[in-house]
Amino acid sequence: MTDKIQELQQIIDNAKHIVFFTGAGVSTDSGIPDFRSQDGLYNMEYKYPPEEIISHHFYEENPEEFYRFYRNKMLFLDAEPNAVHKYIADLEKAGKCLGVVTQNIDGLHQKAGSKRVYELHGSVLRNYCTRCNKFFTAEYIKESKGIPCCDKCGAIIKPDVVLYEEGLSSAVINGAVAAIQSADVMIVLGTSLVVYPAAGLIRYFAGKKLVLINRSVTPYDSSADLLIQDSFDQVFPKLHI
Repeated sequence: MTDKIQELQQIIDNAKHIVFFTGAGVSTDSGIPDFRSQDGLYNMEYKYPPEEIISHHFYEENPEEFYRFYRNKMLFLDAEPNAVHKYIADLEKAGKCLGVVTQNIDGLHQKAGSKRVYELHGSVLRNYCTRCNKFFTAEYIKESKGIPCCDKCGAIIKPDVVLYEEGLSSAVINGAVAAIQSADVMIVLGTSLVVYPAAGLIRYFAGKKLVLINRSVTPYDSSADLLIQDSFDQVFPKLHI
């Protein structure tokens, strides 16, 4: 492992433009559960499967049950950035990081200081009235009861989160693709790379080094120039900017 960390450090040192691609595994050290690990949301038991609850049709047909799950299992407003979030933000400040393409909806990259973040699946921190488009904070949703409604027009409020069956933002996709295509190093962290179309964005990378760091196997492992299968607390504390 020491040799692999040294190799990663050398790749970072030699890189001119790094882009990060992050998944739920990056935020687990901040106390936010991922979806597919043994202790993740997909392995907990509910009246409905989590995949169904966070789908567009379920939100439309069962908004009260959707919000009960959403408040309990998707809003972690006290979470703080961990060493990975902070390291990426520091690399951006040092001028080496083009940006972060993330599947996460927790806003921790921005909280750590990253400025160029492409949120493929939206953010729990943004919520809008479905009729008048008034903005509401995540705290408003967390503290509301039942179905949260707009205090201006009375319509239901929807999180700016991409649910199953919904399309990704074309503007976010275009920005992410541009960053990936401009990078000479791409570092993929904490994602199983099985959720599409997000995972397919890796195919746009044509730079020098592809690095994958994840505890479990991914479909892209064989494509990586450097593969590290370990927890982040065994890697990032040993790296420097």
